[in-house]
Amino acid sequence: MNREDHVTLPPGCAPACGACPEGPYSLSESLARKRARAERALAPWKGRIEDVLSVSADNRLGYRDRTALSARWDGREGWLFGMEGVRQGVPYPLRFQRPRPFVSLLDCPVHTPRVREILKALASGLPPDDPPGAFPLAFVAVSGAQCTLVFKSKADPGDGWLASSAGGVPLASMLERAGLEGLWIHLHPAAGVRLFAKGGWRLAWGIPRSRDSRGLLYGPGSFSQLLGGLHDRSLAEAREFLRPGPEKAVLDLYCGTGASMALWRPSGAAVLGVEAGGESVACARLNVPGAEVLRGTCADRLSQAEAFLGRFRPENRLVYANPPRTGLEPAVAESLAGRSRPARLAYLSCSPGTLSRDLSLLEEGGFRVRRLLPFDFFPRTAGVEVLALLEGPGKRSDVISG
Repeated sequence: MNREDHVTLPPGCAPACGACPEGPYSLSESLARKRARAERALAPWKGRIEDVLSVSADNRLGYRDRTALSARWDGREGWLFGMEGVRQGVPYPLRFQRPRPFVSLLDCPVHTPRVREILKALASGLPPDDPPGAFPLAFVAVSGAQCTLVFKSKADPGDGWLASSAGGVPLASMLERAGLEGLWIHLHPAAGVRLFAKGGWRLAWGIPRSRDSRGLLYGPGSFSQLLGGLHDRSLAEAREFLRPGPEKAVLDLYCGTGASMALWRPSGAAVLGVEAGGESVACARLNVPGAEVLRGTCADRLSQAEAFLGRFRPENRLVYANPPRTGLEPAVAESLAGRSRPARLAYLSCSPGTLSRDLSLLEEGGFRVRRLLPFDFFPRTAGVEVLALLEGPGKRSDVISG
C-alpha cells in the first residue's frame, strides 16, 4: 500500500490531482524526504547540508498566490480551470500515462483565498466558448493581484465581456472584490509548453503593476518566491555571508524584480543586476533606485559584468545568483571560476541536480563550499531549493584587475 492510499485529503483536494506528492506526509516526514533528496543530488558535499528550513505545519496550505492553469469550456459545467491529473485505480507507475483526467482546481486548498476567489469570478463571469473558438481562452495565469488570460488566437476578444454580469454583478466588480488589480489579455496562438510570448499583451482592466508584501512592484509575468518570509530568511543568510558594504561590489545575476538587490543597496555597496525579462527589469529599476540593471541573459552580459567587478579589489567582489532550474549558463560558470573570481558567492538553486554540476565546476576554479542550506519554498511538493554559500579565490593575483 502506498503512503498516499490511506491519507485524508484536505477539503477541496481532488483525489486525481497528483500535484502535491508530499501531501500525504507530515511536515517532519516531508522535510526528511526533501533533505534526503538534496543529499542524493549533492552527495560530494553531504556533510555540509543543513536541516531543511520550512514554514509551520499550519502554513502548508493556502500559500500559493501564483498559479498557471489550463482553461476548458464544458457545456454542462461551464469554465473549468485546472490541470491533467493522475489515473486512479491502476498501479502507481501507470497513473501518469496519458490519457489522464482533467482536474478542476477552483477549490484547491494550496491556493490563497485571493487566487480561489479570482478563479471563481472568472468561471462565473466569462462568456462561453460556444461555438468552439468564440472565446478561445487556453490558460489563466494568476500572479498575486495580476491576472493574465492567455488566448490561443490572434483575434482580440475585446472588453465587452468585462461588463457582463453574474447574478447582477459585473465581472470587473467581482474581480476587484476578489483582490485583483490588473487583468491582462495575451494573444498567443502557439501557447502550450511556452505559456507566454514577447508580444500580444495588453491591459484590459485595472493597473499594470502591483506591490508585494515587501512593497516591491511586480507585473503579470514577474517571478517571485511564494513564501515571502522564508525567502527573506534565505536572503538574510546570503547577506550575512556576503557582507556587502561600502567599497564593495555585488553582482546580482538573474535578479528578477530586485528583491535581493534591495537588500544589498542600503549597505552602500555598488550593485549591478542582470535579468532577461523586460517586465522584471522595469520593476527592478523602480524597486531599487540607483542600482544599475542590465536586460539580457547573464551570458550575453558577461563583458559588462566582468568590467563592473573589475573596478573593485578582488576581496571586495561579491556575487549573488538565483538562476532558473537549468542552473548557471556554462559561460557564466566559466567566468566565475575563471576570470571574475569573486571573494564570495551566494547561489540559490531550485534544482539540486544542476547545483551539483555547477558546484563541481566552481570548485575546480578554486571555490570552497562552506554551507548548503535547503529551503522548503514549495510545501507539499517534491521541490527543495538550496542556498549554497561559497568562498572564492578572490585574493589571488591572477584575477581581473582594475
